[in-house]
Amino acid sequence: MDAKFEDGYDEPLNLGAISDDDVQVISSLVQDSVFGFDDMKWHAKERRFVMLLNRFRWEIGDDARRGTERVRSILIIKNVVKVASMGIDRNEAGIIFSLMTIEHENGNDGQNVLLTLSGDGAIRLQVSDLEVMLRDVTRPYRAPSGKVPDHGLRNGDK
Repeated sequence: MDAKFEDGYDEPLNLGAISDDDVQVISSLVQDSVFGFDDMKWHAKERRFVMLLNRFRWEIGDDARRGTERVRSILIIKNVVKVASMGIDRNEAGIIFSLMTIEHENGNDGQNVLLTLSGDGAIRLQVSDLEVMLRDVTRPYRAPSGKVPDHGLRNGDK
């Protein structure tokens, strides 16, 4: 019997990225993830940046059988040398952010992983080597809004 894409619906994601193409896959899966200020942490000594996300399950979308779902996921960026942010007010700890894209770029200061947030926020992580991991850590749950996020174009749409 051939396996179908739907067969993986209940399996937690556990993905790694070491190339631009890999990062694009993870970026599409974390788009519209929400998290709080306290859900992100830079472990400078371990050179790792970690985020605990409430990820929309784009891999199932709006499945008529299941409805819309979210799952708690950990996003880990390794080999982080420096962290900079823009549009994030550290005094507003209760604010909820929405992750829109993850991009890998080569700049004058070396390699960077750019996390773009809705609005004007962004986090730039300077890395010595590209290594990004995404892992689901809870069972999926019904999305509180019951709706698929809709704000125009998604990653890869034209």
